[in-house]
Formats: sequence, structure tokens, C-alpha cells
Amino acid sequence: MKKPVLIIMAAGMGSRYGGLKQIDPIDKEGHIIMDFSIFEAKRAGFEKVVFIIKKENEEDFKEAIGKRIEKVMDVSYVYQDLYSLPEGFQVPQGRVKPWGTAHAVLSAYEEIDGPFAVINADDYYGQHAFETIYKFLTTHEDDDKYRYTMVGYRLKNTMTDNGYVARGICELNEKQELVEINERTRIEKRADGIAYSEDDGKTWVPVEGNKLVSLNMWGFTKSIMKEIKEGFPAFLQKGLKENPLKCEYFLPSVVSDLLESGRATVTVLDTEDKWYGVTYKEDKPLVTAALQALKDEGKYPQKLWE
Repeated sequence: MKKPVLIIMAAGMGSRYGGLKQIDPIDKEGHIIMDFSIFEAKRAGFEKVVFIIKKENEEDFKEAIGKRIEKVMDVSYVYQDLYSLPEGFQVPQGRVKPWGTAHAVLSAYEEIDGPFAVINADDYYGQHAFETIYKFLTTHEDDDKYRYTMVGYRLKNTMTDNGYVARGICELNEKQELVEINERTRIEKRADGIAYSEDDGKTWVPVEGNKLVSLNMWGFTKSIMKEIKEGFPAFLQKGLKENPLKCEYFLPSVVSDLLESGRATVTVLDTEDKWYGVTYKEDKPLVTAALQALKDEGKYPQKLWE
């Protein structure tokens, strides 16, 4: 069985945050959140990381993190390109937004020859998450179905105090397999608990804090690449008609289609790890303090790569 590879999606600019938040240092040693993810991945057994970036950010990205990771991991860079479309399609006039997370992963097509995990660049996932996903990817293979996995976080462990977050709320069956993900784009902590709104805050639906949510930490076999590639033209045909400037080809949508057609299972790996992320500028001091506390407890060295 081939060793799993780690893919990090770092092509998205942080629109709510402003600037290239993926390379904003999070501690006085100059580490960024990605350093901690890669440290955990390496500790869990991953040896290769593929960074998905925008070509125009390459120099900044290599200076901020790439060059130091090249010393400790096998590193590849691939580019999510707005103009990378199947034959017969073109970018609509005025479109600047990339084509979403499934398209991002498709950028790494040539680099993947076995199982892989996918994460966001700007989320802190914790030690347990990397250990469990690595273990799954090294012990499961496709059989009569695609055998995928996802790390599920408790919603209450993934909230910010500074605004709202978008999360995929997971519904599971009795085998701890994913049945569906309901994307909620506005979830907030409110006086009476956590709730989501689908009408810009006019009405709120309460949601249990222990509900498992997706933070885009997926584990796949190579088979997902073929599925993403084959599904892209159909997505474009529909999306370019309905919302040409903003439609996005999302990874969970590809997975959902495979679940609905009975061709895949997704085992949800439950973690109590706390998520940290900088969704808003105001989140940064809290994340800095949390990671410093983990260092002080001995979970991380003060300087990760020395």
C-alpha cells in the first residue's frame, strides 16, 4: 500500500479576513497555522505534502513556509488556475473567483498515486485528527465501494466569538458513516446557544453543540480524482448558466453525489480536538494564546523545526 500524501489547499485568499491570511505569522517564532498542521502530519507518519497555491502567490508562499518545509518533508507545489477548464468551456467575462475546493484538489491530479488527506491551509486540526486519518488511510482500501473518511469535529469546539462561521453539519448512520452534509453558511454563538440562520439573521435555528461538523479534513483513495475530473463538465454546464461569476465546485458535493449513488462510504472519525482558525482579525490573539499554551504544556517545541 502506498504511503498517504497530505494535500493542503492554500489557493484561497481570506476574503473575510483581508490579505493572504495563510502566511500571517501566528507566534513570535514566525510560524503560521500551517506549520502546526505539517508538524502533526509528519508526527503521524506523512512524508510528502502537496501545496495547492495560486501561481501569483508562489514567491511569497515559498518565503513564508515552503522553503522551511522543504527541509523536513518531500514538497510539491501545484497551481489552482481559474483558466484550467475542460475542453469546450471558458471563463466567463468578469469572473475572478476560483472554482472551489474540488477544482483545487483536481489541480494535484498528477501528484497523487495513492491515498491522501486534504486540509485547509488556515485551520488548526490538532494531533488526534492527523493520527486517526493516517491510521485509516494506511488500513483501508477501496473494495466494492470507494472507502473514504472524514474527521468530524464537535461544533462547539469550532466556533469563533467574533462573528459567524460556515460549517458542514454531518448526519451519520449507526455505522458512524456519513449520510449527508448540510452546509450552513452562517452559524453563530448566541445568548441561548449555537444557532444558524439562512435568511441573514432574521430567523435562527438552534443546533446542538455536540453535533459533528466537517472542517474539510478528508481522507481519500486515488479514485476520487477520477470522479472529480469526470464530474467537472456537468457542474460547469449547470453552474455557468445559474451563477457564472460565483458558482463553485465543492469537494463535499462530489462526495455527496457518490454517497447518494451508493458508490462510496465515508467513515467519520470523531475527534474531541479543538479547532483553531483565524476567520476574523480579532481571532488572531486567541489563536496565538492557545498555541502558546500548547507549547508551554510541552505539546510542541517553541521552535517547531529545530
